[in-house]
Amino acid sequence: MNSKKSGFTLVEIMIVVAIIGLLAAIAIPSFIKARAESQAKGCINNLRIMDAAKEQAAMENGWSTIAVANNSPEETNVLQYVKGNRKPECPANGTYAWNNIGTDPTCTITAAPAHTL
Repeated sequence: MNSKKSGFTLVEIMIVVAIIGLLAAIAIPSFIKARAESQAKGCINNLRIMDAAKEQAAMENGWSTIAVANNSPEETNVLQYVKGNRKPECPANGTYAWNNIGTDPTCTITAAPAHTL
């Protein structure tokens, strides 16, 4: 009559939990960094699209120093050159400013990695 119960000991379970915790401690900061970098790259791409649309509208309308502001008639003209006819949105919830013709558009996110052209 040998009734031996099979199962895991407390020590074995603690070792597995410790290994999972260690792997999570290594992986989570990498995921956060990768997410921030991809948001910055998406934002920079949106700024490039905005700049190209602004410059094309300026060439076609003969603008030289006009400032494109949010909800202005100039912004309406510029949005014709952006896919979907609407201002892109920053993936990190920043706010875009068109700025003057000849200067790059900007994003309010300035923390590293910066969202600038």
